[in-house]
Amino acid sequence: MDFSNTRKAVLFRVASLTATIFLFSWLIFNDGYFVTELVVFVLLGLQIISLIKALERNNEELISFLDSIRHDDISHNYKTDFKNEDTNRLNNELNKALRDLREVRKEKEADFQYLKNIVQHVGIGLITFNRSGKVQIINTAAKKLLRVNNIDNIRDLSSVSENLVDIFIRLRTGGRDLIRLEIGGDIVQLAIYAIELTLRGEEFKLVSVQNIQNELEEKEMEAWQNLVRVLTHEIMNSVTPISSLANTVEDELTEQLNNDQEVNRITNEEIADIHLAIQTIKKRSQGLIRFVQDFRNLTHIPKPKIAEINVRELLEEMLMLLKREIEDNGIQASIRVDPANMTINADKELIEQVLINLIKNATQAFDEQTNRLVELNAYFDEKSRPVISVKDNGNGIDDEALEKIFIPFFTTKKSGSGIGLSLSRQIMRQHQGMLGVKSKMDEGTEFFLRF
Repeated sequence: MDFSNTRKAVLFRVASLTATIFLFSWLIFNDGYFVTELVVFVLLGLQIISLIKALERNNEELISFLDSIRHDDISHNYKTDFKNEDTNRLNNELNKALRDLREVRKEKEADFQYLKNIVQHVGIGLITFNRSGKVQIINTAAKKLLRVNNIDNIRDLSSVSENLVDIFIRLRTGGRDLIRLEIGGDIVQLAIYAIELTLRGEEFKLVSVQNIQNELEEKEMEAWQNLVRVLTHEIMNSVTPISSLANTVEDELTEQLNNDQEVNRITNEEIADIHLAIQTIKKRSQGLIRFVQDFRNLTHIPKPKIAEINVRELLEEMLMLLKREIEDNGIQASIRVDPANMTINADKELIEQVLINLIKNATQAFDEQTNRLVELNAYFDEKSRPVISVKDNGNGIDDEALEKIFIPFFTTKKSGSGIGLSLSRQIMRQHQGMLGVKSKMDEGTEFFLRF
């Protein structure tokens, strides 16, 4: 942009236009020069048009400069090698301004990418959408949690849950809600928090989604463990002396009965009744001690000793161990491992305890079925996590019981203690894994260990 040339050109045109005006005026006051007047008038018009175009050309250059800034096209540089120092100084300042703008834009882009990476890699699911439901951001954690790829509108999540979409739309700033869903075969408990934002006059909503299922289970199990500790302490303090005293009394009465004599006017028949009562107390006390010891196992799970385990060998050992029980119940058991050399890192003894419990449950899951099957499957899920499942085609578990089967002391069996599945879930949590279940009435049940 050479302003010195512009100034010279404008001054030259103004001077020429002034001279032409004076000439045209002189010709008008002197008659007899009609043709010359016409020529001078045309020349005057051309000079005016030329001046206007020169001014417009400079305006266009200024407008082009401002438009380049407005549209972030700041890659242009102005020459600084003119002979006029004023022009060079002006262009140099413009170049500095453009350079500063480029640096600011680079910093903004770097900040944007930094914040974008933080949002995408944060462990909590984040979703933003406007009033019409159009989604601007859905981060990686939200996609994994809701098992979706990309969504254009928040209502696209209706395929996951209609209630979830209703909560997203309904919540206002500071609103919180909880929802329990089954996604991809897993039960999740979602904690949802929302805030409303206004950006450039448009309203947006930012929703955070977090799966708190594990935290709830841990707190629930911690509460049960604290209860069990108190119960075992108090019950053992009471039952142990009773059992000891019953043993002593039984020994005394046994000795008196062997003497075949009456003692202190008590007949042998009365002593026999007392003896029977004491035996009953003893049996019930011993049974209660065993009962309490079973519950105590809930709070004393050893820390896993992790080692590599061949899954097929592990499952074959389990079937061999329970072979008699499986055959007595007329069950056909099968093993499928994919890949065949699949291994897991776990504590073998603890995992064996879980599998024994699950396989025994499977063998007891039948009523009148004739084609009784128990399948042990091992595979990698869609996230490349190893999974071992124990599946039967038995009676199945109703929905009400399915919600409670992992609660300590709950059981659907007449002779069950109700701690097997709770203990198994704790063992899997010690392995940073989970124990889940799927069941349909009259179709069967499948327990799966996900590591």
